[in-house]
Amino acid sequence: MITGKTGSGKTFLACALGNSACRHGYTVKYYRIPELLLEIQDAKNENIYSKFMNQLQNVKLLILDDIGLKSYTLEESRDILEVAESRYNKASTILSGQIPHTHWYDLFPDPTIADAIMDRIVHNAYILALDSKKSMREVMAEKMIREAEHSD
Repeated sequence: MITGKTGSGKTFLACALGNSACRHGYTVKYYRIPELLLEIQDAKNENIYSKFMNQLQNVKLLILDDIGLKSYTLEESRDILEVAESRYNKASTILSGQIPHTHWYDLFPDPTIADAIMDRIVHNAYILALDSKKSMREVMAEKMIREAEHSD
């Protein structure tokens, strides 16, 4: 679990870990949570939900970025639970989001589902809370401006 403010490097770090896993021969899949939920809905509509979920389960490292951009519907909550359940003690998952993991319970409308999701995620997790004063995008923009000024 990786949490931190916008631009703190959550996605960069998650993808760097994914890149390392690829270099060591593991299968890796990256999704932003909103995109994953849309793909799950499409799989349901196309009657390939079981096939899609099996594919997710077989990925050795699943990176789920941007958890908590919004509160989830009951159906989305159930879908997230199914992903967490299918991977529990079978494969690795990286979750990243801007809000601290202690507030993730509030994202789900049903406390029972929230508890089930968090129970499958938190107890075996390494928790990385990134603390940055500036966005990495801001730092890089400032660097580019300084370089441009010095090259004139």
